[in-house]
Amino acid sequence: MTPQLRTFWRLLREFTGDRAYEHYLEHRAAAHPDEPVLSEKRFWHLRSDSRPPSGCC
Repeated sequence: MTPQLRTFWRLLREFTGDRAYEHYLEHRAAAHPDEPVLSEKRFWHLRSDSRPPSGCC
């Protein structure tokens, strides 16, 4: 993978929120190292529940 493509892919993942779980893990390791972390499945479930529905109706 070229450096430009790698950079594009990284930026795309940041923009779309795809790295949210990775950021969560980094934060938990730094700020709360002795506490348990959510599974990735549970993290995404709670994240999707906490957002208002988008679009019409």
